[in-house]
Amino acid sequence: MANSFAGFFFFFALLVSHGIVELEASHHVFKNLQTVQSTASTNQPYRTGYHFQPPRNWINGVMVYKGLYHLFYQYNPKGAVWGNIVWAHSTSQDLVNWTPHDPAIYPSQPSGINGCWSGSATILTGGKPDILYTGIDPKNRQVQNLAVPKNLSDPYLREWIKSPKNPLMQPTAQNQINASSFRDPTTAWLGPDKQWRVTIGSKINRQGLAILYKSKDFVNWVQAQTPLHSAKDTGMWECPDFFSVSVSGQNGVDTSLNGPSVKHVLKVSLDDTKHEYYTIGSYDNVKDIYTPDKGSVESDSGFRYDYGKFYASKTFLDSVKNRRILWGWINESSSVADDIKKGWAGVQAIPRKLWLAKSGKQLVQWPVKEIKKLRANHVSLPSKLLKEGSVIEVSGVTAAQADVDISFEISDFEKAEVLKPSWTNPQLLCSQKGASVKGSLGPFGLLVLASKGLKENTAVFFRIFKSQNKYAVLMCSDQSRSSLNQDNDKTTYGAFLDVDPLHQKLSLRSLIDHSIVESFGGGGKACITARVYPTLAINNAAHLYVFNNGSEAVKIAKLNAWSMKTAKIN
Repeated sequence: MANSFAGFFFFFALLVSHGIVELEASHHVFKNLQTVQSTASTNQPYRTGYHFQPPRNWINGVMVYKGLYHLFYQYNPKGAVWGNIVWAHSTSQDLVNWTPHDPAIYPSQPSGINGCWSGSATILTGGKPDILYTGIDPKNRQVQNLAVPKNLSDPYLREWIKSPKNPLMQPTAQNQINASSFRDPTTAWLGPDKQWRVTIGSKINRQGLAILYKSKDFVNWVQAQTPLHSAKDTGMWECPDFFSVSVSGQNGVDTSLNGPSVKHVLKVSLDDTKHEYYTIGSYDNVKDIYTPDKGSVESDSGFRYDYGKFYASKTFLDSVKNRRILWGWINESSSVADDIKKGWAGVQAIPRKLWLAKSGKQLVQWPVKEIKKLRANHVSLPSKLLKEGSVIEVSGVTAAQADVDISFEISDFEKAEVLKPSWTNPQLLCSQKGASVKGSLGPFGLLVLASKGLKENTAVFFRIFKSQNKYAVLMCSDQSRSSLNQDNDKTTYGAFLDVDPLHQKLSLRSLIDHSIVESFGGGGKACITARVYPTLAINNAAHLYVFNNGSEAVKIAKLNAWSMKTAKIN
């Protein structure tokens, strides 16, 4: 059995503008832009203070080796759009502060001469890390390649060597694999027969599937007769992730572990919708078949890690602290022209610890505890009743770069609005019932990155509805008033939150970082990430408020807020 598995991942931007040529599904190459060096403005109100991003240009991942975290990410050194991709590389001791290194992998072999795309790392027995990644060959086919460290004694893993046997897995006339839809190998795991398994995302017409391969030596791979799993009408599965979670407690477990003490999770990123979904189920490690639990929804209307801007995610097992960590890519909501003007595009979400909820039906996420080291200037508000129309400013923190944790109590549910049977789409419901639409129990929550007078604000809030014999909680992130710049995508996001407000406080934590708002509802049962670009509420002109636009009063049970110090990021 391997000592641990660690994954790293790469991300793909869906950039829509003039003068683009589609290259293999969702990867768009801006022929007229990809090598243009931006004359980025020195005024950078949207650059993040503690979310990872390179100094400039287009990015888009992590493993732990000899106590160091390694972040490999897709990077265009020549422009702020997708193209000219190399695998940039940074390391960290704490997942917060990062040191850059020279690029780790770049096109050189024929099996990746037209691109080195996403992949995963596996820590083999004995502690040796190997990387499987997708390459684009001279025929523009997607094939799978292997890279290994040149010097295992170097904890920084600064040099990598590609296998002379590449490609190790490829489409052929015999296997009938779609050569333009065969990418993103997962972290590998060991079966009871001591053979390695890995899955690769693909599709047959509209049927998404995770193709399974086996190997005794990590070099010679044989395709299994059946995929690990497939689902109709889901389209191409990008960046699949397959891993185990413990049925009790929050500790991370190795994917090779099977039996009654664990469940298995399969996550896929849907190329068609740019949303992700996951299912929880069981894995037959003899037949190599994954079966989602009864009632699982296999589409992006099922469970998602994040209901906002969050894609191409990947988990890895942090063997140092015995936890599973989730990383995801937050793409831009600004125009391509604005991306080029500011000189960069793409940011990593804060790494999140991930575990199985006590119900066994969904996963829970929470920002890694290391992020707390950036907290400063603690502010707290006493318990307070929020009456109809209340807007209370939270002063004393840097509102453009903050961590806010608030919980609400509701005592009277009598006038809760009835949830109509047709209201099944939470994002649509949040769009129709935004923060400015008065309700009864809600909307109440936070106004972040808000300008004085509230011409600009991003509202993260709850609404409570009567639903048959229980109450339903809707969590929304409303970007409709986030910026006076009408060129931005200001989509509103939403999710139903599995919390019983009769017996539980409603908690909300938001990580605010200039152009990012990462929000965690119900202790991490629902997460929504937004990208916003205010024109007024920037830097010291940003404000933070608590509000209630419902007719019924709600109580602030507690509120804690901190300014966040700037991390060392490249």
